[in-house]
Amino acid sequence: MKVLIADDHAILRKGLIEILNESFPSLEYFEASNSIETLQITRKETLDLILLDISMPGRNGLETLKQIRADGIQIPILILSVKPEDQYAIRVLKAGASGYLNKDSAPEELINAVNLILKGRKYISLNIVDKLAQSLSHPLDKPLYDTLSDRELQVLKFIASGKTVSEIGREISLTVNTISTYRARILDKLKLKNNAELTRYALDNSLV
Repeated sequence: MKVLIADDHAILRKGLIEILNESFPSLEYFEASNSIETLQITRKETLDLILLDISMPGRNGLETLKQIRADGIQIPILILSVKPEDQYAIRVLKAGASGYLNKDSAPEELINAVNLILKGRKYISLNIVDKLAQSLSHPLDKPLYDTLSDRELQVLKFIASGKTVSEIGREISLTVNTISTYRARILDKLKLKNNAELTRYALDNSLV
């Protein structure tokens, strides 16, 4: 089995390799620490699976996932994250991921997710199944941040973490004017007035 492990933390990559090696003795792995390396390897190698961190620096995992699918590459991708599942799981599945796994999960859950995905199935935790069921039963209970686009959610998190418009622009290669436009849209959608209220909203909803 040929697997690409894309995460900016070397220790975590090594840990994932050890866990996979125990269940897949024939494992052949590649490592990437950012989006550029991930895309280079994905375009060059014939892989069976990609484990992709959603919070890599620069172009994040969600954007990388979208680019891989835009390239026409259909390799199964399992997204890994420390973010709460209800914030990103549905977004990444809609973008073409095969599953979403919280990094706090037990090693056995990782192996279970990999086995399901390799069989052509999707992996979501029981927690997400419950939340999906609740959202179908109570669609009006969905949080306002669900109305944000993927990029708007990313900008919201940057602003709430204290980054300036210029810093955000450099981080994700967009102009200051574009970031300001995203900020205005975010404030409008969340019915907020300024960055202070936005930061409080992000903290209250565990977005940062």
